Amino acid sequence: MFTRPHFTEYIIARLVTIAVFLFILFSIFLIILSSNTQIALPAIVLLALAFVIFIFAVYRGAKRMQKELNIINKYLKNLNEIDKIEYNTRFFTREFEDINQNLIKVLKSAKKREDIKQRYNAKLKLKNRQRADMLSAIAHEFRNPIASIMGYSQTLQDDPDIPKPLQEKFLGKIYNNGNKIESLLSRLILWNKFESGEATLHKSSFDIYTLVQDVKLALGESYKNREIRIEGTSRIIDADRTLMEIVLKNLIENALKYSKDEVIVQIGPETISVIDKGVGISKKDLDKVTKKFYRSGTHSWDNSMGLGLSIVKTILTLHKSKLEIQSKEGEGSTFSFKI
Repeated sequence: MFTRPHFTEYIIARLVTIAVFLFILFSIFLIILSSNTQIALPAIVLLALAFVIFIFAVYRGAKRMQKELNIINKYLKNLNEIDKIEYNTRFFTREFEDINQNLIKVLKSAKKREDIKQRYNAKLKLKNRQRADMLSAIAHEFRNPIASIMGYSQTLQDDPDIPKPLQEKFLGKIYNNGNKIESLLSRLILWNKFESGEATLHKSSFDIYTLVQDVKLALGESYKNREIRIEGTSRIIDADRTLMEIVLKNLIENALKYSKDEVIVQIGPETISVIDKGVGISKKDLDKVTKKFYRSGTHSWDNSMGLGLSIVKTILTLHKSKLEIQSKEGEGSTFSFKI
């Protein structure tokens, strides 16, 4: 099978062929034109030596050029694997130096594209994982209220003779579960607005103490046997009232869900704090509870798809504030923010 020669082999083979031909030709001419053999023979020897030196010099140059070609070929062959080109490589000719510089540009561009591709793939994987988590959370959170609605409705439909008080109780359960579904949908819509950057602040001046009282009254319908104690006095703030209501409702409801004692809302000169004596948050979960879709292995610190505290964090960020969490597992938690 025919094998193509290397660069040096090709150059030397051609050069030797031409040199031998020219040496024989010049030797014949010297013998024919010179009548003195003693002069012709040294001249032929000198001519042969000159050709040998010339061929050796060309061989060295060709060998060096072949080495440079091998370097460039190595870069081209392993362009996806090598991390960098040897920038200090010295080349024999200007053309090879230019090729090397162009290869450096190509490699930088290829690595940049690869880095962008890897970052994009990482973001895509994260988005897909978040989407899967969200769908799982939606299914989990909607399953219970939907099952309750269907169960109570089926009971009312199958037994028209159910006593009136029991009918009213079942209808109340259906209504409450419907409200829960509506609340979950509202939170999803709000989260989607934050994600798309469509949420804007509509600030106004209002009394934060009055707002806390309103939230307490609203949550009292769902947590009738729980005590929410408000400490502090009236204070006027400049904020988005609707969004601040969401913040307070999320924090107080979390405190109610994960504690059995009373929940305290402190209204200070600068800081609003929600304090509970509940299960607390472990150190490993403390920095994660405000992340989107995060759900602890033992507690889902948000009662709606792992979005509650993430939404709180986003709303406070829009108000140039942040959520501070102090917690000790088994003793309780304090959620605070300045406004």
